[in-house]
Amino acid sequence: MRRTLEVTEALRLLDGGPVVLVTTRWRDQTDVMPAIWTTPLSRRPPLVGVVVHPSRHTHDMIRFAEQFALNFPARDLMNHTHYFGAVSGREVEKLDLSKLETFGAAKIDAPLIGGCIAYIECGLEDALRVGDHTLFVGRVLVVQAESDSFDETWLVGDPEYRPLHYLGMDRYSVLEERLQAELRTTDEGAIEMAETAEERERREEEEARERERAEREGEEG
Repeated sequence: MRRTLEVTEALRLLDGGPVVLVTTRWRDQTDVMPAIWTTPLSRRPPLVGVVVHPSRHTHDMIRFAEQFALNFPARDLMNHTHYFGAVSGREVEKLDLSKLETFGAAKIDAPLIGGCIAYIECGLEDALRVGDHTLFVGRVLVVQAESDSFDETWLVGDPEYRPLHYLGMDRYSVLEERLQAELRTTDEGAIEMAETAEERERREEEEARERERAEREGEEG
């Protein structure tokens, strides 16, 4: 049964994308925070956006450093990811306390977090105040990804190489299955419904019988 929700629940409905750990470095300080409000913005030039509340320490770190990195954790970093969102970088050195390995980025000063499955290094292109948050527009400088995790799309094969997704509160998930769409239309141009598993099995059996029949006829001919 459909029910009406509070208007702020629209934000929760849009949750579910990959979590990123935003790392920054300004002078002798480093910081990390999880972010889920991220989006591609442009292909040429390649621009991505990350939305941060002004109260977050990362907000000022990005503004002053004018660069940041997006680190994509897998499920083994779920508890670390949640911790990074629960404490403030103004009070503690989160990366030091986490004991996670870090390594140098290729083109920016911010560190990258070991054990993640993909990375995007960004220079700050723009900062736009949108409502009560700031949209930081990053120009993509370097992209890296584990070959077991990504090849044009997320592969979702080995569970240890699947991106971590945030559902809200303390709930997370990982992708379970990758599906492939088929563009199938009737003679009139109407979209056909996707096959069920049973329909697909029957079609494949019929196609196999047709191939066998064609092979027999070829041998007899």
